[in-house]
Amino acid sequence: MANDDIRIAVLVPCYNEATTIAAVVRDFQAALPQAIIYVYDNNSTDDSAAKARSAGAAVRRQPLQGKGHVVQRMFADVEADVYILVDGDDTYDAGAAPGLIECLLQERLDMVNAARATTSGDAYRTGHRFGNWMLTSLVGAMFGHRFNDMLSGYRVFSRRFVKSFPALAQGFEIETELTVHALELNLPVAEVQTAYKERPPGSTSKLNTFSDGTRILLTIARLLKAERPFGFFATVAGVFAAIGLTLAVPLLQTYWETGLVPRFPTAFLVVGLMVLSALSLASGLILNTVTQGRRELKRLAYLQLKSVGYDTQSGAHPGACDTGRGHIDRV
Repeated sequence: MANDDIRIAVLVPCYNEATTIAAVVRDFQAALPQAIIYVYDNNSTDDSAAKARSAGAAVRRQPLQGKGHVVQRMFADVEADVYILVDGDDTYDAGAAPGLIECLLQERLDMVNAARATTSGDAYRTGHRFGNWMLTSLVGAMFGHRFNDMLSGYRVFSRRFVKSFPALAQGFEIETELTVHALELNLPVAEVQTAYKERPPGSTSKLNTFSDGTRILLTIARLLKAERPFGFFATVAGVFAAIGLTLAVPLLQTYWETGLVPRFPTAFLVVGLMVLSALSLASGLILNTVTQGRRELKRLAYLQLKSVGYDTQSGAHPGACDTGRGHIDRV
């Protein structure tokens, strides 16, 4: 398949990015002349939409507030073979896009994650850096260590990833959902380091370290319950059982010494906790079977879509993900 035959869409969520959005559109037009740039305005109160339109982007509107809602609408509306999702804050390197697409096509991947590489503390604040490391490590421990920058806002997707992704997130936790979806279905992915720069003067971050970090943690917990129900409910069962056994030890000692159970409320509590433990364990076993069925259906929906990549006779060379910007992982 020739590169010119591939439809490329650049998807830019936008909320009050009047300072930067035109530069983002122009940079991606220069890097990918054949691509269509879509800017989805998310109730901006400045002239972001007008500036994006004047720069040559196709501007659309998503009235439901939140990046997750915007990504849902983008993935549903736009038809392409390759999708680039990038923030509109002009912090990501548009010049890396051709290499990321080449990696996706030559290796026949479904997602290439652009891991942020920067030497500027102003570009990537210490709190955000630590939070990203903590959340990425947490997801890696639960679902598999295949990414070093789970919260990057710069990614390239295949059509079959986009059209089989059941997006549910409403806000910045959408990156967590994208990552876990790829890990859960064992999709072929790669991560490549790309330059990350600080915001231009006048541009402010919409990310709140604590509130958005809390929402991401809750999303991870929700995904763990949905995708790893046996482990989740077995842990709950273990907590109930541990508390119940701890409370039962003094009761048993008293019973062995006197033959009496003087503290009936505690005895009833112990019985209740052990019943809850058994119910939690049974729920985990049942939901694990249900989850396996859901995973199979998602895999079948994914396989219904044709992959996009270079033909073996096209002259493409392997190792496209080993770019000069630094290869991290290819699976």
